[in-house]
Amino acid sequence: MTTPVAQIVDAAAYAQAVEDAVTAAAAYYAGGSSPLDDDAYDRLVRGIAAWEAAHPGQVLPDSPTGKVAGGAVVGDVPHTVAMLSLDNVFSPEELTAWAASLARRIGGEAERFSVEPKLDGLAVAARYVQGRLTRLITRGDGIAGEDVSHAIGTLEGLPARLSEAVTVEVRGEVLMTNAQFEHANEVRTQHGGPPFANPRGASAGTLRAKDRAYTVPMTFFGYALLPLTDTDPALAGRLNELAHSELMYLATQLGVHTTVGTAVPGIVAASVEDVLDRVREISGLRAELPFGIDGIVIKADLAADQQAAGSGSRAPRWAIAYKLPAVEKITRLVGVEWNVGRTGIIAPRGVLEPVEIDGATITYATLHNPADITRRDLRVGDHVMVHRAGDVIPRIEAPVAHLRTGDEQPIVFPDVCPRCGSAIDTGQERWRCEQGRNCHLVAALSYAVGRDQLDIEGLGATRIVQLVDAGLVTDLADLFALTRDQLLALERMGETSTDNLLTAIAAAKSQPLSRVLCALGVRGTGRSMSRRIARHFATMDHIRAADADALQHVEGIGTEKAPSIVAELADLAPLIDKLAAAGVNMTEPGATPPVPVAGQTENTDADDDGDGDGDGSADASGGPLAGMTVVVTGTMTGPLEKLTRNQTNELIERAGGRSSSSVSKKTTLVVAGEGAGSKRTKAETLGIRLATPAEFAALVADFVD
Repeated sequence: MTTPVAQIVDAAAYAQAVEDAVTAAAAYYAGGSSPLDDDAYDRLVRGIAAWEAAHPGQVLPDSPTGKVAGGAVVGDVPHTVAMLSLDNVFSPEELTAWAASLARRIGGEAERFSVEPKLDGLAVAARYVQGRLTRLITRGDGIAGEDVSHAIGTLEGLPARLSEAVTVEVRGEVLMTNAQFEHANEVRTQHGGPPFANPRGASAGTLRAKDRAYTVPMTFFGYALLPLTDTDPALAGRLNELAHSELMYLATQLGVHTTVGTAVPGIVAASVEDVLDRVREISGLRAELPFGIDGIVIKADLAADQQAAGSGSRAPRWAIAYKLPAVEKITRLVGVEWNVGRTGIIAPRGVLEPVEIDGATITYATLHNPADITRRDLRVGDHVMVHRAGDVIPRIEAPVAHLRTGDEQPIVFPDVCPRCGSAIDTGQERWRCEQGRNCHLVAALSYAVGRDQLDIEGLGATRIVQLVDAGLVTDLADLFALTRDQLLALERMGETSTDNLLTAIAAAKSQPLSRVLCALGVRGTGRSMSRRIARHFATMDHIRAADADALQHVEGIGTEKAPSIVAELADLAPLIDKLAAAGVNMTEPGATPPVPVAGQTENTDADDDGDGDGDGSADASGGPLAGMTVVVTGTMTGPLEKLTRNQTNELIERAGGRSSSSVSKKTTLVVAGEGAGSKRTKAETLGIRLATPAEFAALVADFVD
């Protein structure tokens, strides 16, 4: 990536840049808010450093380049050992240059490096006396920090007592996971406060707050273990001699939470090339992590190398932070659009002042629903924090409330459907036009006849518009009642195209139930869920007869989704009857309906494989993939290259397996095609079996249609 540097042209601009950086740091470390996002702050500080390098005689005493991060907050608890920051690198070239500098300092190349994710939170020191947690201190200016011991008991991963009665200091990062952040905002807004802009700011502000009427949980990740003045001399000597990786193992044994149990555990690398490989692995997994990271920390692992390298006034010379591209930026919300989906859902979309995040220019971001807008107190004109990671759709986190000028305007919610003018059903958080699918009939029909649903070739959006405008089609079932004469009467419909279309419509009647169910567009279901439901119940009659409890035996359907699906199917009853009368298939080939078992109790999570037997493993009755959970990623080549992803998933299930879109410890096989990225990396990290497209094709050859 390009090294981010703000251009500073003269002494006046330099002085202003220093003032801006100091103000931003003070706001962030005092309350978790800042007028600058991380990327803008990094660019500013690197610009300051570049100007100072060219003008060493004009460095201002307040410059952030010589201070430990967090120094804006005055602390009154001295650190036994200086609690320093880390210098940053932004590219492989800069990392290689740092490693060369380290080698010069220690008289040869470092024997090995530790590599860990750089957690996006607030650094603290936790002091244990005889195994009991007695004090919690922020980094402060690196020499002394602020006592935040009032937060003891609110930090998951930081035990009140260690597994051994030792006197030590554990240093680490306090942050909020994604789930904790959402919970914190719910609690904060319920108490009348503005929502936090992002998890990092939320953890910083919450940790220092003493008099709030509520508490919210946060998470601690340890990254250092060192002796205190009263530490047993034998233990102190041992701690000073252990490698960093050994210290982290010891911390885990004592009961402290580290990255060991995450998808990105710390590792030991033998060379800079191995370090860069790990940097790429962690970067690829970043979007899927349940907590924020903004880089990777690389350290000389051996204590002897660290001691030989030494430290500066601001940062150790034996450690560096490899910063990743920012996934959050501050920009302005300039408007809100209200779009109607194919099922009638009315979805708000934020219009943004264009902002570049992780290499992409973002002009729109999701706003979820009206309740979410109200909960976050968003207004047109707000500066907002926008988050984007990997291929995830950009989302607006919250307004940056302290940047408000008073000119911001409330977001106006629609009174009627913005597409057809009908009334709006506001009974759920996601608003819906009362016309449902009929509001956007062309979109609903276009989806239903698509390749992964009924697969009616020759029936594109233009032709559907003709049919709807001519009054020939008012719902999906009307397609199966079309006559040759009706089609020939349409513009640009000749005999050949008419006959081909009628043949495709007739063939669609034989599609399996899973595709018919998917074509109906039941809210809360998609292609994968439709297959699970169809395989579990086998027939449409059994699906329609199922109540919410019965539906919860299908993997992925819980207490909230089940009643919605039941209600949706009830609304669709006339259309389903009409389709059945037209001869559309209502059974799933190879599936058998569930047999009620006396005394069976609800278990929404038992059937993790989606085979409907409730035993948590794929059908063992046959197929080369029996009992396996399979993820396909990248571009397929060879015999199966023409299959859509949905057809590939159907093939997996015909062969006895379960298809999945994400890699986890439950995954059995990952089929990695060309361009496979983070999913392949995660599979390698977890030791999951990998197969090429050709190997996979040979494995399931007997089940290819």
